[in-house]
Amino acid sequence: MKTLLLIDLQNDFLPGGALAVPGGDEVIPIVNALLPDFDLVVATQDWHPPNHGSFAANHPGRAVFEQIDLDGLPQTLWPVHCVQNTGGALFAPGLDTRRVARVFPKGSNPRIDSYSGFHDNGHRSSTGLGEWLKAHGAKRLSVVGVATDYCVKFTVLDALAEGFEVEVLAAACRGVNLAEGDSERALEEMAAAGARIVV
Repeated sequence: MKTLLLIDLQNDFLPGGALAVPGGDEVIPIVNALLPDFDLVVATQDWHPPNHGSFAANHPGRAVFEQIDLDGLPQTLWPVHCVQNTGGALFAPGLDTRRVARVFPKGSNPRIDSYSGFHDNGHRSSTGLGEWLKAHGAKRLSVVGVATDYCVKFTVLDALAEGFEVEVLAAACRGVNLAEGDSERALEEMAAAGARIVV
């Protein structure tokens, strides 16, 4: 069974959004063209409460992209984004969501961030994605979305750790690139962990 995993294709990550990923909108038509080739399509969705600890705005005196300790874990501070029940958290309007069998929200615990679609950043709790995929017979995952250097990377690394075969469709991924080359390094890290990178 061919399974496609869509990572965080939400308004706030597209140009004009609160945490815009350069070129994020370019992946939408690519993803729509891929959908008919897959038997199962699943999506992840950043779904933060307004008081989330990853938001710089919730740490007076701190700036966006600063590094802090959040409940014992290193944390990059982000602009307020993908707040529950706001337009920024909605999927991109051009994305064909009719084929999406299930959406897995993440990042809803204000005390810990969740880049991966499988677990929070400390692996303290699971989203249920891995269990659900296995229950539906998925063994091989193709991954697309944003951002290559954060949520795509950590989702792929967790998927590999859970025993899935993973390919990353790089043409349908875009990165934040806080530091130049972050996306390329992320692809190298995923490949080193066992993912197949399809360019």
